[in-house]
Amino acid sequence: MSNTYDVIIIGSGPGGYIAAIRAAQLGLKTAVVEREHLAGICSNWGCIPTKALLRSAEVLHLAEHAKNYGLKLEGSITPDLEAIVKRSRGIAERMNGGVGFLMKKNKVDVIWGEAKLTKPGEIVVAKTTKKIIEPQGPIPKNTLGEGTYTAKHIIVATGARPRALPGIEPDGKLIWTYFEAMKPDRMPKSLLVMGSGAIGIEFASFYRAMGVDVTVVEVMKTVMPVEDAEISAFAKKQFDKQGMKILLEAKVTKVDKSADSITAHVELKDGKIEKITADRMISAVGVQGNIENIGLEALGVKTDRGCIVIDGYGKTNVAGIYAIGDVAGPPMLAHKAEHEAVICVEKIAGLKNVHPMDKLKIPGCTYCNPQVASVGLTEAKAKELGRDIRVGRFPFVANGKAIALGEDQGLVKTIFDKKTGELLGAHLVGAEVTELIQGFVVAMNLETTEEDLIHTIFAHPTLSETLKESVLDAYGRALNA
Repeated sequence: MSNTYDVIIIGSGPGGYIAAIRAAQLGLKTAVVEREHLAGICSNWGCIPTKALLRSAEVLHLAEHAKNYGLKLEGSITPDLEAIVKRSRGIAERMNGGVGFLMKKNKVDVIWGEAKLTKPGEIVVAKTTKKIIEPQGPIPKNTLGEGTYTAKHIIVATGARPRALPGIEPDGKLIWTYFEAMKPDRMPKSLLVMGSGAIGIEFASFYRAMGVDVTVVEVMKTVMPVEDAEISAFAKKQFDKQGMKILLEAKVTKVDKSADSITAHVELKDGKIEKITADRMISAVGVQGNIENIGLEALGVKTDRGCIVIDGYGKTNVAGIYAIGDVAGPPMLAHKAEHEAVICVEKIAGLKNVHPMDKLKIPGCTYCNPQVASVGLTEAKAKELGRDIRVGRFPFVANGKAIALGEDQGLVKTIFDKKTGELLGAHLVGAEVTELIQGFVVAMNLETTEEDLIHTIFAHPTLSETLKESVLDAYGRALNA
């Protein structure tokens, strides 16, 4: 088998495997190098298995509140941690196998091992230091291995890993990353979560639903600080009601460890130190790109703050070397990586009408309870940019479907340019808003104005009616509030 390809992708996460499939579709001889497991962190340890855990939490919550729906459940309702984790890991294995099937279907070669760029157009693959988790079923196993491989185009899609703060590094036992948080050997009675971004708040939400005493420490002024401040404040009130303790403008400065617990020294905004003891702690202070030991420095590939610098098409400053996904910088989201992969490969293939990605139109979703989703400018950012705006709001408490579901705590907020009617941003909190947000994403991509949305018919009764009502409210025309 020839070791020469048109395209080689290093890494098989959401960006890597989508790049491989699209390249193969366009007739390019393609290979992907993977050191551990197909489908990357997202399907194996992130996006998908975490949603499986959160689904278990959601079902538990519904069961505990069955009487609110006129149902009687006999006996106590308790979570089975082993079964919950087993279900989550099984789903991860299914996703892993699915990507393996797609590699075979699209005739993409899989090279198992760790790749290093030796010069433009060439990589050397060494034996992996990781445990390879091969997909099950009729899919490529150990297609290729150690050796030298060449390709005119090499795409780096090595992803990212949890960021560690000096002196508070995860140890896998008392201080967890999301890896350990997804498969605990036992349920802790208390948990401290450092960081309230998507990862931190999702795990905080899961463990609180499981009955764990949860404290979240966030250095910024708001929980989920990338979100619109009004949405963050709404979400925090719901977290407070659930019994979650959230400390804002606070930071963990030191952690003392005992045999089976930690004591965190938390500096509050007034400068005082509060000591918080918990069984376990999750470090969720962000992620950093996997740029080390793959030959970037020797080739002079430009990096910045732990990520590879690219143009709008994934090209680096070195000809023939590209980067996509988390390793290419924020926002570090799977769907951003996938779209970036398609753009990069289609540009390589010479397709016309390939456009750089507009990062303002990338939705962000957090699958806590309540869910949070957004796209575009926050109200504060729109004002900072000098935009003259109209803001609309509509509460779930005024939506019939939300009331029928027993999920009436939510809010939709829309931001428009007052002069042109351009939709600048949309921010949602409440049930199923991670599904609802796509309506606004499509509207923004189609350059839809408020008039288009106002004249769009939304089915009744649906949660989606809140989207239209928020638009109507921005123009003083709300009908149900």
